[in-house]
Amino acid sequence: MNLARVAGTVVATQKEASLTGAKLLILERLSERMKPLGDFVVAVDAVGAGEGEVVLYAAGSSARQTTITKERPVDAVIMAIVDSFTIGDETVFRK
Repeated sequence: MNLARVAGTVVATQKEASLTGAKLLILERLSERMKPLGDFVVAVDAVGAGEGEVVLYAAGSSARQTTITKERPVDAVIMAIVDSFTIGDETVFRK
């Protein structure tokens, strides 16, 4: 799993039929200290994430393990919205 912030949305009126109805979001990857890594990923949203939210996403073959992405041509899926996380005794992020 990877950390990212939802940076925007993708609208694609013409797409592979199995992707019809899938919500596509642009994610900016983050380090464990919430620093932007400078690259972006397009992911299918399986949990109803919104712009600006911090999320966990899976990539590669793991992205095709959710109910919404099974047997679809997907390389990344958002599977959780992060409320908070700590490293050691330090709270790094809180919603």
